[in-house]
Amino acid sequence: MRRQTATSGINPAGSSRALRLDPLSLPLSYQAQDTRADGGVRRIELHRERVVLHRAVKGMRMAINVRVSDFLGLALRGLDEAQALVLVHRDPSLTIPLCVSSDREEIDAAWQMWSDIFALPQLKEDIQREPAQRRRRHNAVRARRPKFLVRRRAGDLLNPANLHHGEREIIARD
Repeated sequence: MRRQTATSGINPAGSSRALRLDPLSLPLSYQAQDTRADGGVRRIELHRERVVLHRAVKGMRMAINVRVSDFLGLALRGLDEAQALVLVHRDPSLTIPLCVSSDREEIDAAWQMWSDIFALPQLKEDIQREPAQRRRRHNAVRARRPKFLVRRRAGDLLNPANLHHGEREIIARD
């Protein structure tokens, strides 16, 4: 992985200049703002097939590896005086900024190039989505027995002490 420098158009985190990434020079590595991460910064690695997010939350370092095909597409978001091109994921915390500029033609050209490189659709409206609900775990035993019985041990039906052969049944009548 090569190091990005200021001459290649990558700006350090907190810089007031616009963010411009070159889609033809993948893989890329850069830093972006993350309000929940320690230090307010996360490191992003972009590849043609995957995206890796590195961040630390409360001292716990993590790397999240997401396939590019898992993203919904590319969308524009309006900022104060500029627009941002973002790679949209169904989980808003995994959405990634690709380009920030006040020049509309530059944003449109970048939008088309990133869409072609990643083979993702250009989303016309950026709708704020709720995070996806957690999927239920599939457990074969859970479908057969009630939850409280899963913890209990099943009884032995074929215990030889309970079987009585050759005896007559006694029935008590009231």
